[in-house]
Amino acid sequence: MCSTFSLGAKPCIGGLCNGKILCRKTEIRATRAGITIAPRETISKVFPGLSKQGIPHSDLKVGEIVDKQSQANYLAVEDACRRKPEFHPMFLEEAYERCRKLCAEYAKTFYLAGTLLMTEERQKAIWAIYVWCRRTDELVDGPNADYMSSTVLDRWEERLQDIFDGHPYDMLDAALADTVFNFPLDIKPFRDMIEGMRMDTRKCRYENFQELYRYCYYVAGTVGLMSVPVMGIAPESPVSAQNVYNSALNLGVGNQLTNILRDVGEDALRGRVYLPQDELAQFGLCDNDVFSRKVTDRWREFMKEQITRARFFFNQAEEGASQLHKASRWPVWSSLLIYREILDAIEENDYDNLTKRAYVGRTKKIMMLPLAYTRAQS
Repeated sequence: MCSTFSLGAKPCIGGLCNGKILCRKTEIRATRAGITIAPRETISKVFPGLSKQGIPHSDLKVGEIVDKQSQANYLAVEDACRRKPEFHPMFLEEAYERCRKLCAEYAKTFYLAGTLLMTEERQKAIWAIYVWCRRTDELVDGPNADYMSSTVLDRWEERLQDIFDGHPYDMLDAALADTVFNFPLDIKPFRDMIEGMRMDTRKCRYENFQELYRYCYYVAGTVGLMSVPVMGIAPESPVSAQNVYNSALNLGVGNQLTNILRDVGEDALRGRVYLPQDELAQFGLCDNDVFSRKVTDRWREFMKEQITRARFFFNQAEEGASQLHKASRWPVWSSLLIYREILDAIEENDYDNLTKRAYVGRTKKIMMLPLAYTRAQS
């Protein structure tokens, strides 16, 4: 265990060690053989709930994204300054088909529940967005990650601008170039995701949840912001567009927190720890406990709180899921419920995410679809 929160023998007074932690009380019993010390009771430390306060969305300039993606007139002015790329129909069809195949291969849950239930036009757009996000992520975590540099990301960002200007580099870029002209997509969430990749090249530790939240926004919350214009907001929705976008961002953050909890062991093998350092210390843990891959009672208590926080963000996302266009609610609810099941799987593994990878089987995913449909209709 870590020296930051040692449970070694220390003087106890009234169940408190150094005025900080509750420990075992004892009583002295006299026997014929002498004096023995017998345990009376064990009092567990009650850990406070972890912070759920992230970075204010105003600091992330989410409001600007909402305004641009919600105002058709604003985007119409922008579109007048750029020409929609003209592709041969068969070329474009092949481009989207390649995106579909990549999505089906690498994002099975997302493909099953998040896209197949959509209308065809929305399916294609989401496939194109997914593939761009995946290619961006692979710059840092893919087979060529050893050659990663700030220059590579700078060039990728220039290439992104070319896509939005209607000058795609390859067939997969062409699918996204077509998508950004079919839907009111702002470039900022895409740029922010590239910034998340820059963070991955500079940081492998996060001091507190605020730092981790910023990272989660960049690499996953942005996906929610990209998706809302494709999903559409119900015309009869009584809530503001800002609230719907906040929910979409929260869903992305919840997904990324879940990814982090699912992949703790795998990330540790790469020398990465995405768990907040101050929260590890709060539970008497540190990086060495992660690298040792041993599940202890402290680790279980720590994981319980981490899972509670991830569920909080999923709960915050539910309101927005119910305010989307009726054609998009079922797939979004399906994705939300199925992804949240990963947290249940970690619990079923007795919080062992150090040596086991939690997953949701295909049968269980399919069984979740009727429940998601009910939620979408209510």
